[in-house]
Amino acid sequence: MSLIDWIVLCSTLALIVSYGVLKTRHVKTSESFLRGDGNMQWWLIGISIMATQASAITFLSTPGQAYADGMSFVQFYFGLPLAMIILCIFVLPLYYRLKVYTAYEFLENRFDLKTRTLTSMLFLIQRGLAAGITIYAPSIILSTILGWNLNLTNVIIGFLVIVYTVAGGTIAVSQTQKQQMIVIMTGMFIAFFFCISLLPENTGFGDAMFLAGETGRLNVIDFNFDLSNRYNVWSGLIGGTFLFLSYFGTDQSQVQRYLSGKSLAESRMGLMFNGFFKIPMQFFILLVGVMVFIFFQFKDAPLHYNPANTSIVMQSDYGGEFLQLEEDYRLLHDEKSSLMLEYTRERQANGPNQETAAMGDRIRELLAQETKMRDQAKEIILQANPTLDTKDTDYVFITFVLNYLPVGLIGLLLAVIFSAAMSSTASELNALATTSIVDIYKRNFAKDKTDGHYLSASKWFTVLWGLIALAFATFASLFENLIQAVNIIGSLFYGAILGVFVVAFFMKHIRGKHVFPAALIAEVLVITIYILEVNDVIELSFLWLNLIGCVLVMMVSQVLYWLFRK
Repeated sequence: MSLIDWIVLCSTLALIVSYGVLKTRHVKTSESFLRGDGNMQWWLIGISIMATQASAITFLSTPGQAYADGMSFVQFYFGLPLAMIILCIFVLPLYYRLKVYTAYEFLENRFDLKTRTLTSMLFLIQRGLAAGITIYAPSIILSTILGWNLNLTNVIIGFLVIVYTVAGGTIAVSQTQKQQMIVIMTGMFIAFFFCISLLPENTGFGDAMFLAGETGRLNVIDFNFDLSNRYNVWSGLIGGTFLFLSYFGTDQSQVQRYLSGKSLAESRMGLMFNGFFKIPMQFFILLVGVMVFIFFQFKDAPLHYNPANTSIVMQSDYGGEFLQLEEDYRLLHDEKSSLMLEYTRERQANGPNQETAAMGDRIRELLAQETKMRDQAKEIILQANPTLDTKDTDYVFITFVLNYLPVGLIGLLLAVIFSAAMSSTASELNALATTSIVDIYKRNFAKDKTDGHYLSASKWFTVLWGLIALAFATFASLFENLIQAVNIIGSLFYGAILGVFVVAFFMKHIRGKHVFPAALIAEVLVITIYILEVNDVIELSFLWLNLIGCVLVMMVSQVLYWLFRK
């Protein structure tokens, strides 16, 4: 990177951290640290909710997913507006009436202490793991691309987050997220603009969209009902709704955001803002990925996007085989690029016709051959070193940023990645500390201490969870696409947690002695089902685990009620 890029990156991060510290100098009580001052307006709540969910993984991994699979991932969010409506009607009024710090306080009033402790522990486990991934994901990619030390990159992100989160708690998180979202969306719009402006002469956005359609990248809607398909309308509307009910209704990292609103109406509006703006935002990020895909159809696209893997295989005994495959790939890529230019000129001159249709068929054939070559490259990499991770779609967007954006903007786009990592990680650490204090420490170990004691303990728990996240990030390894990794971890736990809350709201006859063992049984079964899916014993999209876990808790609770009653 150039000196200007370093200046842009460092000054942007320094301004965000300084802003968070300065805006929260008045935080002197545990209530302000854990809940905020209760004066947040709806638009800031909405931005904070979106920033919490939009981690660095979103801006690194989602464009790469669109590059590989097109727009289908947007269906994952189709259940979000429905979930927001349900939460606004049933959940928010109850939380406000009870004046809770965490979502799990309600469960002790409804059931018992052990049920509250169990659900809070499930949250701490899954969110603690997710916090590690939100740090690790951008670190592994930045360290690979830029040659930075992985552990040092982890520490930089973690340290910056811990500084302002410890300084101001919930208020610091919300205030800094406003600045972070400005940086993030500005950077993504700039990346989108350059994707279009760097296309070949006389090839504009409309032409790029036609090519995206011909190459199968505009597959926004899929109505086929297939339990093994991760992204279709039905998995999004059903599985997605249950996931988002769990995430926004029971995950403290989100509950904490809207409980800091100045009123119930403001919190409702903040949730609905998120429900209806998140899908367009995610659509746009995917569209950036599609435009990057079209861009690389005309530019020198790597056979494999992870440069570290390429370097290792080239230094091995398989380097000659990989080099020959690269040459074949380049010839095929040049043929495809020429055909796409010819297709664009013909369509501009005469519109869609039989000739463009034939060209489209040929383009798809060449793309299929390219995909086979990329798979062959991964096989060669594994032969050179079986321990390497060959999934490279997470490196696509950062490759475009570093190689094709002008000086200064590279630093800004890297600031986008760091800002996204910091915003989501700060929310997670703040929520982990709050749950640890309110649901575990204060309730079970230190019931009658001073407010100053609880404020100090909250800050120390923030530091502790930051160090735990850093430790997990240091020893973690990539699996699948990064954004899927976070969603999979959530789906393993959210279903059981949501089931407990659904029973609490709608099955009034169920007591703690029924729901507590039911939640344990459901969690064991969900993890077992996922293990079977990973080992190809069954085929099931991870999104359905949210529904399965929730229904299992309800069913087992009811069965145990009948047994205990008799």
